[in-house]
Amino acid sequence: MRLTRAGEYAVRCMVYLAHKGRGVLISKQEIAEHADIPTHFLAKIAQELSKAHLIDIKQGPKGGYTLIQNPKNISLLQVVEVIIGEIFLNDCIDRPGSCTVSNSCSVHKVWEKARNQLRETLAEVSLAQLSEDESCIPVFPVQGANGLRNFAGEKT
Repeated sequence: MRLTRAGEYAVRCMVYLAHKGRGVLISKQEIAEHADIPTHFLAKIAQELSKAHLIDIKQGPKGGYTLIQNPKNISLLQVVEVIIGEIFLNDCIDRPGSCTVSNSCSVHKVWEKARNQLRETLAEVSLAQLSEDESCIPVFPVQGANGLRNFAGEKT
């Protein structure tokens, strides 16, 4: 299984917003630049995150995105599954009727165990934890008025 590009971008967006703090309005352009997300793609992702009541979208020239929940209460699993849907590693897990032996199949049991372990691992990690760890904050260079700076504000 590989996380989709949309899933990766959603995680980047949400970690950035969590780092900035709940209730802080951040422009779409700032997020796109700092998290290296194409703006048109970010807009699509933001719609899904908004429908899931994770962020609020404010339209207009002074608009942007606001994290509306406490980052401690948002898991990595939530963010990923908002974008890609519930994680299933195989059709027999997603649709048990698609396989005639799935209830007794030993491979089915392995897929199910792996899926559960992956979901548990992602559920254990909050956005607050990810945004506190400096290694999780994007360091994509951004051109500012005072020259190139990374996400942390350090001159590059």
